[in-house]
Amino acid sequence: MTVTQTTAKLLELNNVIHGKKEPPSTTQYQYVYSPSTSQPIASVALSTTADVEAAIKSSQMALPSWSSMTIKARAAIMLKFHSLVQQNAKELASLIVLENGKNVNEALADVAKGNETVEYAGSLPQLAQGKILQVSSQVSCEDKRTPLGIVACIVPFNFPFMVPMWTLPIALVMGNCVILKPSEKVPLTMHRTMELLQEAGVPDGVVNLIHGGADAVNGLIDHPDVKAVTFVGSSPVAKHVKERCDGLHKRCTALGGAKNHLIALDDCDLEETARDVVVSSAGCAGQRCMAASVLIIVGEGGRQDALIAKILEKAKELQKGTNPGQLGPVIDEASYNKIVGYIDDSEKSGAKILLDGRTWMENDTSGGYFVGPTVIKHSSKDDRAMKEEVFGPVLSVYTASSWKEAIEIENLNPFGNAACIYTSNGGYAEWFIKRFRAGMLGVNVGIPVPREPFSFGGLYGTSSKYGDMDITGDGAMEFFSNRIKVTTKWIVPKGVEMDGDIKMNEHVDHANFGGNM
Repeated sequence: MTVTQTTAKLLELNNVIHGKKEPPSTTQYQYVYSPSTSQPIASVALSTTADVEAAIKSSQMALPSWSSMTIKARAAIMLKFHSLVQQNAKELASLIVLENGKNVNEALADVAKGNETVEYAGSLPQLAQGKILQVSSQVSCEDKRTPLGIVACIVPFNFPFMVPMWTLPIALVMGNCVILKPSEKVPLTMHRTMELLQEAGVPDGVVNLIHGGADAVNGLIDHPDVKAVTFVGSSPVAKHVKERCDGLHKRCTALGGAKNHLIALDDCDLEETARDVVVSSAGCAGQRCMAASVLIIVGEGGRQDALIAKILEKAKELQKGTNPGQLGPVIDEASYNKIVGYIDDSEKSGAKILLDGRTWMENDTSGGYFVGPTVIKHSSKDDRAMKEEVFGPVLSVYTASSWKEAIEIENLNPFGNAACIYTSNGGYAEWFIKRFRAGMLGVNVGIPVPREPFSFGGLYGTSSKYGDMDITGDGAMEFFSNRIKVTTKWIVPKGVEMDGDIKMNEHVDHANFGGNM
């Protein structure tokens, strides 16, 4: 719903351009709703290409000074920002709870995990240095990194702090200016973060914040002065962003959705596996690209039945709410209806609903979009909920007759983000790790998110990843810089050689084509 500037009575979140809060050229705003109550909590600017142009001009003014600073000086500012985030973690977490619906512990983890990447960016002076080597007589080769210029980072609603921090600090320390476009559903967290960046000493124009929807996104992608684009969101939009960037010969990394599979063998630890499966599938209301979506149990028997019983026992203990350990709401009514639609469809197709999260809305007076933990036992691996991304606290369970069938199900899904094997046998784990078709794999870890310095990203050639490089770690360092190669030859005047000098020209270097024919 859009409201005009004159009728909006809530907090107005404007763009932040060159250190100032600027209203959108449209003078139009969109309500921001709390998913816990479905009530509006703010209104956020709806920007167009005119606002993007203003942000670009600001970045152009800031870029020469920022990019000419030493990488150590830029990293020092990021370390100040890291300290400020720690000091204000509870405030940032409270904003995440308000606008996203995570429980308090999950919100604090969102901040802490994002701040890990900020900390990693502070180490880039020790990681991004170039190399130099004498490669032949009087000739040396050197490589060095230079900034791209202005880059755009387009981020989703599900992790209001962590996902923006995947790209922002690394891009900045590498010498770029960043235009950040947060989700219009969760703008409050980044609005406060901009104030912390300014307090840390990031100069005006080095980071600009643009709010809005498709018009702002397309304006950023299409602008010739934006040299690279990062995107995290759904697979269809990730594919669109990548193809649009390709048409402009523009660097892009775009992360899409997921359908993550867990495979449990009969030798797994029942207690730990059940706990991990529930946390992976229901944590953050299932709205994360690393959430467990399908549990494949190999074989039938007492231990397999006991595992399902323990999963149901632990899932039933979850309560709705945003206090520590509780299960929060999904982001909005559209998400709620989509998730419930998958449960309805599974039931109609003959699947057995072992635990029904639809009951959470019965007699609910909060107005929030709560879906309880749901466990569905499928008899067909072709059910929609077995194949498509649900993005909610829904776990599909399927019994496979063999390791071969289990790995075939995982391999055939079009996504390639994550997979996990539960077992007590290292040899069994190795068999599956070698055969999974995903970029981030776990052994008895249902949410196998790599932590710094390891990089985050799904598998190329799947619907989970489009474009270039991983989005964090050394992949991001490479993505946000140009690698320049310099080959140098200094001529030594004849007759100046001293006794004891190494006469490298005594060796015939056939690979040296400089100056010879």
